[in-house]
Amino acid sequence: MARRVPKSVVPLTGRWRIVEMSGRDRDAIDLVEPGFIEFAGDGRGQFGFIAGRGWLDCRPVEQDGRVGVEFTWEGIDDGDQVSGRGWASLVDGETIEGRVFFHLGDDSSFRAKPPTADDRVDG
Repeated sequence: MARRVPKSVVPLTGRWRIVEMSGRDRDAIDLVEPGFIEFAGDGRGQFGFIAGRGWLDCRPVEQDGRVGVEFTWEGIDDGDQVSGRGWASLVDGETIEGRVFFHLGDDSSFRAKPPTADDRVDG
């Protein structure tokens, strides 16, 4: 049964282009494909950056007075199975900020914006 995301989280719905990550430059973020994070209307989502890809299970939250989501995720990183958690919140209509945590591993903050025509993001 699909879950519906509350209307308060609707501004996050869609694909966002990761433009910054702590400790990573743009070439690293886009190593395999243009870095992205995506939130679907049914509480699911996905991300891809560096050599990793993750599939999200999202829950709506309010983060510091801003609309947001917390999520757990499972995925692959350079061929290895990985999992973790994270969060993202809407800073303004053009930017989200968040953090992705790898279980028993690294974590990284990120900033994302709507993709441009030049980003050519595949899903």
